[in-house]
Amino acid sequence: MNDTLVEALNEQMNFEFYSAHVYLAMAAYCSAESLDGFANFFIVQAEEERFHAMKIYKFLNDRGRRATLAGMDTPKNEYASMLEVFEAGYHHEQVNTKRFYHLSDLAWNDREHATIGFLKWFIDEQVEEEALFDGIIQKLKRIDKDSNAFYMMDADFAARSFTPPAGE
Repeated sequence: MNDTLVEALNEQMNFEFYSAHVYLAMAAYCSAESLDGFANFFIVQAEEERFHAMKIYKFLNDRGRRATLAGMDTPKNEYASMLEVFEAGYHHEQVNTKRFYHLSDLAWNDREHATIGFLKWFIDEQVEEEALFDGIIQKLKRIDKDSNAFYMMDADFAARSFTPPAGE
């Protein structure tokens, strides 16, 4: 791998750690609103993002390159509604998808086939992440002021957990 690609992978690894930070801030907002199921949803999201970061960390090390950690910005901590939280999460995932497309373009330009194969998993994951957030946003818009449906969603999210993919 050339240095430009290594630097870009390190930036993405750090963005994944930042993403975990973003989702933990969202979880804290939900907890402060006594919505523990929604908080759990974002705690699980944070776990997934840390897993993604470590996947890149391991890939860099396996390729004989060094993973380098950087500081991160403070995430947004205040929201006006649960819909705003999920819309912010959806936007964050869209930004992340573009970042993986850019990484994939860099790998393609260098004919770095191992990295191309590695990044395919992340691109597929981003399709799932965007669909997840978009689906939740659509449900939140439909239930609007129906508190029963809202609290049913909260209860459903309380049962959510993260299990790393087999073989990872």
